[in-house]
Amino acid sequence: MNCPTALASSTDAAQAVLDAIAQAPHPRKVPPILTNWLGQDAAHEARQKFRAAGIPTYESPNDAIQGFFYLWQYTKAQESLMRAPPKSTGPTTIADEAARAIMRTAVRSGRTLLTEPESKAVLSAFGIPTVATRVATTPEDVADIAHALLKQSESVVVKILSDDISHKSDIGGVRLGLRSPQEACHAAERMLARAAETCPQARIQGFTVQPMIVRKQAHELLLGVYEDPLFGPMILFGSGGTATEIINDTAVALPPLDTTLALDLMEQTRVCRLLKGYRDRPPADLAGIASALVQLSQLVVDCPAVKELDINPLIADETGVIALDARIRIDPDLVEMDGPNPRLAIRPYPNQWERWTETEDGERILIRPIKPADEHLYDNFVARLSPEDIRFRFLAPRKEFSHKFVARFTQIDYARAMAFVALNREETELYGIARLAADPDYTKGEYAIIVRSDLKGTGLGWMLMRNLIRYAEREGLQELTGDAWSRIRACSKCAGHWASRFPPTRKICPCARCG
Repeated sequence: MNCPTALASSTDAAQAVLDAIAQAPHPRKVPPILTNWLGQDAAHEARQKFRAAGIPTYESPNDAIQGFFYLWQYTKAQESLMRAPPKSTGPTTIADEAARAIMRTAVRSGRTLLTEPESKAVLSAFGIPTVATRVATTPEDVADIAHALLKQSESVVVKILSDDISHKSDIGGVRLGLRSPQEACHAAERMLARAAETCPQARIQGFTVQPMIVRKQAHELLLGVYEDPLFGPMILFGSGGTATEIINDTAVALPPLDTTLALDLMEQTRVCRLLKGYRDRPPADLAGIASALVQLSQLVVDCPAVKELDINPLIADETGVIALDARIRIDPDLVEMDGPNPRLAIRPYPNQWERWTETEDGERILIRPIKPADEHLYDNFVARLSPEDIRFRFLAPRKEFSHKFVARFTQIDYARAMAFVALNREETELYGIARLAADPDYTKGEYAIIVRSDLKGTGLGWMLMRNLIRYAEREGLQELTGDAWSRIRACSKCAGHWASRFPPTRKICPCARCG
């Protein structure tokens, strides 16, 4: 920062700063520099010098502070994006066939809006907890179902069932805390009368009856999916209940979500502070809410037919989460389309490329695309690589594999690159990696393979390469290249074998990448 005075030239001061930067012994280690030369005419030439040197310069201290704040925000965002998500406790629930069967039933009936029981069945198939819901066609049926449910629940909830009524509570179509079959029957009759008065054109399919879930300190949340015309499907989270539009506390994120991204989405809302607990109110099950968001994201990935989805409310407290009401709208033309959803802005994890196979010594292994959570496997993998293998792979000796370095290899954009990993049956040990990076035109790709030094000769390299070739062909790449170390016979043999199928394979000697 410089303030013009009669004793010193602002331009000379600027030149002194530039000279000091130029003489720094390690230019790449120079911290970010932002300048603020006060004055209009007196600082004009100094600012011109800074701009010519590519150094940010500002007219006021406030502007400089704002610029620094933007740099800080960018750095924090980059660090956040490079975080390794927690290790998955098991495979993601894949229930697209069960969901598709429910959607087919709706399409055959000429409907694009699933009923509440159908919507809840889809959510249940993907592991999102829902309250058991039964359908009644007449008030008398409501009484019979209520009689059965009241044997296990203190009270029941009755809702009107109609494709033409989106917000049932607006017309008195929801009654809570009904403690007898007679109350339930009378509530259903009043709903029919009210619907005939306020929505005479609405088609009434009947009623839904469910146990009354009473959690006095639970929070009402909103989870949803909607279609953005530019970015495609979006995941929505926020405060729920009948006042959700008034409270206006929601945040959105692009699917697919993992647990880390789901928690980030929750942190963007005001209600998240309440979910963490306050005074005598215990924290809600944040992990359960995040899990529901992850499973909702998986539903969007696996079921392209889902156009809109609302879970309101999803109640959450320290004991867990449960969806009390849900609504799903589908595109009938996309019901038979397999996932992953082609409209996603971010290509999801391609689980269709997972396959089990056996090595030459009979060990059963899993070959699948790499995941960000695989970062924790790298330490043991690198420890079993010889210094020579590391040098061949990275073209230089390397002793340290930092989080920042490894994250570049585990957190990839599946639309631009691919890495297949070979794992043991329990997915606790990393055996080998085959990597493919495409050029900007997506016509050519470069590959590299590395296998754990103690597992060479088991056929792992060939299996990984075969998978990589199939993937490249499926993606439409016209050329696949890789460098082969000529002194390694297996490496050269592998390169020569595949060159006939996917030319050309370069062989550079003596200092080329092994692969």
